[in-house]
Amino acid sequence: MTAVLLLMLTQALIGAFDTLYFHEYRARLPARGGQARAELRLHGVRAVIYAVLFGTLPWVAWHGLFAALLGLLLLVEIVITQADFVVEDEVRRPLGGVFPGERVTHSIMGIVYGAMLAHFVPVLLAWAAEPTALAIVPAGELSWLRLALGPLALGVLVSGLRDLAAASGSRLAAWPWRLVPDDEAANAETMP
Repeated sequence: MTAVLLLMLTQALIGAFDTLYFHEYRARLPARGGQARAELRLHGVRAVIYAVLFGTLPWVAWHGLFAALLGLLLLVEIVITQADFVVEDEVRRPLGGVFPGERVTHSIMGIVYGAMLAHFVPVLLAWAAEPTALAIVPAGELSWLRLALGPLALGVLVSGLRDLAAASGSRLAAWPWRLVPDDEAANAETMP
């Protein structure tokens, strides 16, 4: 599990950069109103899934039917990411498209996620063969990963809930950016 958690930590750090730099600073997605609604919904749901992964896997083994549920979450994350690749092209058209550096960041994240799955699927299959339970994993060498992934789980959860609030039209979710009216967002050129 150490390799799985190290890859998750890598994914979390790259994802945090992607969110803070590209989604927040460059595109200011939460302030783009209805124009970004579809992308924000996808980001919000995916972020909640990541919060579950980062918050539980360093601590808990998902045995039996819980392993099937976890496998379903991983599959849903993949479907959401594929849908996001399509949706973000449309949402970002007024900004000149998805930023080139963001596209590279997304491809790196896809590679890291694939590597994580290559290490994790055998573990998940072994867990599925166990009686159904959520089993506490002894800390051992995972202690520092627990300390690292715990705050990242909380951060991605807050980010996801904010994206979902912005997608639902909450003006407060646009903070600290100025809410961009839908007609202005559709005609925007680029952000700094």
